[in-house]
Amino acid sequence: MAKLVVCALLAVLASTLQSNAQQNVILFVADGLRAAAVTPERAPAFARVRDTGVNFSNSHSLYPTITTSNASVIATGHLIGDTGDFGNTFYMGFPVASAARTVTPFIQDNAVLGELNQHHGGNFIAEHSIMAAAREKGYFTAALGKVGPVGIHDLTQLDGKTTIFFDDDTGKKNGIVLRPDVVEMLKKVGLALETPGRAQRENPGKSTNIVQQKYYRDIVTKVLLPYFKESKKPFMLLYWSSDPDGTQHSQRDSINELAPGINGPTSLAAIKVADDDLAAIVAALGDLGLETDTNIFVTADHGFSTVSKQSKTSPAAKLKYDKVPEGQLPPGFLAIDLAHALGLPLHEPSAEGPGVDYKAGKYPRRASASIGNDPAKPAIVVGANGGNDLIYLPQDNAKILARQVVQALLAQDYTSGIFVRDDLGPVPGALPMSRVGLKGGARTPTPAIVVNFRSETTGCDQPLFCSATVSDTTLLQGQGHHGSFSRADTGNFMAAIGPAFKTGFNDTAPVSNADIAPTLEKILGVTLPPVGKLRGRALTEALTGGKPVRPWRLDLVSKRGDNGLRTIVNMQFVGRTRYFDAAGFPGRTVGLKVPASAR
Repeated sequence: MAKLVVCALLAVLASTLQSNAQQNVILFVADGLRAAAVTPERAPAFARVRDTGVNFSNSHSLYPTITTSNASVIATGHLIGDTGDFGNTFYMGFPVASAARTVTPFIQDNAVLGELNQHHGGNFIAEHSIMAAAREKGYFTAALGKVGPVGIHDLTQLDGKTTIFFDDDTGKKNGIVLRPDVVEMLKKVGLALETPGRAQRENPGKSTNIVQQKYYRDIVTKVLLPYFKESKKPFMLLYWSSDPDGTQHSQRDSINELAPGINGPTSLAAIKVADDDLAAIVAALGDLGLETDTNIFVTADHGFSTVSKQSKTSPAAKLKYDKVPEGQLPPGFLAIDLAHALGLPLHEPSAEGPGVDYKAGKYPRRASASIGNDPAKPAIVVGANGGNDLIYLPQDNAKILARQVVQALLAQDYTSGIFVRDDLGPVPGALPMSRVGLKGGARTPTPAIVVNFRSETTGCDQPLFCSATVSDTTLLQGQGHHGSFSRADTGNFMAAIGPAFKTGFNDTAPVSNADIAPTLEKILGVTLPPVGKLRGRALTEALTGGKPVRPWRLDLVSKRGDNGLRTIVNMQFVGRTRYFDAAGFPGRTVGLKVPASAR
């Protein structure tokens, strides 16, 4: 009996020592990796983490399913209504000098991030990031990969003096400056001081991003991990792989055709590039003896769909445009259709305009636009984000105009679900934005309306693997995008492995990108003081010794709008933490389940 007691005490002591020991963290984000795309044949490294560590088999991206939006969620553990990062492109309320004075800049740019910080108290997303907390505790911190998401993970340190940053712009005009010691380490191993160009910019549609990602891979395995090992200090490293996302966007395997779309050979090769990156990092950890002390959390910011440009109702699709196949939706179709419905002029989104004569076959250059008689004081601003668009109503008549805009949206066959800011009152056919975590403590302007676009399967036996979504983008039909509220876009890949996590565990409870920072908070032994209240949960059921949780489900259904349309949201809960499966109108969203009350 005494022997059993001693053994039990030793086990408890060992567990306590392990939990108190400083553990390393690698956060690997495979941009745009769908859970359905990971198989042992297609992505053996991802599959190995999933099958031998923790498989988060009920995982979620946050809506809008957009890159920087989910980067802010992953970094802070807060929903988008708190971080205020509503999309890759959204209305700022002021002309952004670093983006040619547009009011709807593309924020995957370090200069734009810096300007947003300056305008919003030094940190435009307001919330403290998990990387900042690790750095403040004495961890070495580094972030590599796609410009924008990389900076968002430690926004207050974009001078490059503490956290080490490598992204698309390293060594270029808008690049974050490398520390002198990092420069010397690069020279020592013969690596360039400037990031190679992204393949999608150098040779669009013809190849994966292997050259650039090999550069990042070498920095991690030949420079940073050996440096961390030699320094004998714990570290947190973010590796944000731009593939498969970048290649899926730009691939040309089926231009103007919905199949194979993002499932062609170029996109599948891009998945293998990201998988090889993870495999190389895991191998380096083993070679350096760091594997047993390092936790690897793998996630994707969102899922993915093939771009559709089909509509039978859109006035924009009935016009002719240069380089747009006849009958297809042009970039900026939503703004064009709203301008047409309301009888108002259309402009490029800046105080200076210029006007966009859509009746003469012109469309907004980057799909976003302003609408109204005076471009300096627009009635409506549209931020285009692929599978969703953000609609802002900056003037005093927002409550009246919101109803007119929703009525126009309900008339189009490409819409599937509408969310309206709570203070604008109930609108038939739409749900309040607060119900999907889009109304919180954001510092940036909150959209008046968020509209989801129609999605459908192209006919394969796995609907979430072959979804096509109407997308407001300059990309072509048959290329790839995301941003919608379909389960194909919310269905991201998530898995974890390491000393803090269970082994061979299938976590069937709902989880999301908002849960990553609270989970790492426990592993790192830090505290993230919240500003807003929209927060994820720690995934304690996946941690060693963790107990099961009890999920439950709920469906939201709006009042009927025009044509009898009702916005439906399929939700799951753990306690009071919300998870969003899919949303939209019946029959127009892949993965949406219509409750009996809405039939």
